[in-house]
Amino acid sequence: MISAGEFRNGVTFDMDGDVYQIIEFQHVKPGKGAAFVRTKIRNVISGAVIERTFNPTDKFPPAFVERREMEYLYNDGELYYFMDTETYEQMPLNADMLGDGFEYIKENTNVKVLSYKGNVFGVDLPSFVLLKITETEPGFRGDTATNVTKPATVETGAEVKVPLFIDIGDTIKIDTRTGEYLERVNA
Repeated sequence: MISAGEFRNGVTFDMDGDVYQIIEFQHVKPGKGAAFVRTKIRNVISGAVIERTFNPTDKFPPAFVERREMEYLYNDGELYYFMDTETYEQMPLNADMLGDGFEYIKENTNVKVLSYKGNVFGVDLPSFVLLKITETEPGFRGDTATNVTKPATVETGAEVKVPLFIDIGDTIKIDTRTGEYLERVNA
């Protein structure tokens, strides 16, 4: 059993027959009254996010989420195909299981496919990816105002806001969680 006082980001537990994952947590100890744990939790099957407070002594059975290393192969309309890197078994997944940052993932990239009791419910993406710029407006000499960005299209087809000095053919580092440009990489 796991108590609410032991909650950390990413912990999965079983509550009322559903599996939840901690997105955010905060241990609160007010001057008067009992301490409590304020959380934001996500139902891993439905994807619904709720905020809930717990007594630190509340206990829940842990839910063991399997994370299998798989390689993203290609997509065929609504289905995205992944291959298990150990057994070479292929698995198709619907687009709604992939999450927001999947537009930055190119073919042949390794990801972790998440499942609970054999049911796949999501994909854990790498935090950062390196992608090449395929289309953007040229930056102009003298455009040196700080924090000015322009739209750029990367090799996966996704659009990213980048600084003016980025050109076609440059490789950039992108945070898949936020979709933000981080830095230009010499590759």
